[in-house]
Amino acid sequence: MTTYVITVPGTFLRDVDDAARSQLARRLAPHHTDLSEAEEVELLTVHEDGTFSVRLEIEAADRATAEDDAVRLAGGALRELGFSEKDAPLGPPAVTGIEGEF
Repeated sequence: MTTYVITVPGTFLRDVDDAARSQLARRLAPHHTDLSEAEEVELLTVHEDGTFSVRLEIEAADRATAEDDAVRLAGGALRELGFSEKDAPLGPPAVTGIEGEF
């Protein structure tokens, strides 16, 4: 298995307050561990225009599985906070870090 850091971009199309941002970060924190911290990668970045990026560590057999898992996790966390796909659409994921055996 390989550990991937996957960046999932998105856009908040409705207001998101600091409390919601904190809750989102807490829900995703288990997927932000050693590799991310060693590389000083921020878990969640939200810009003034509503765009955001979530960076998650995913252990998977291949890149496609890691990207799918990251989108599923990010989308699930957003839905748990009351953000539908229309409220916070996600963009295509990208691999931004890899650690493991090749």
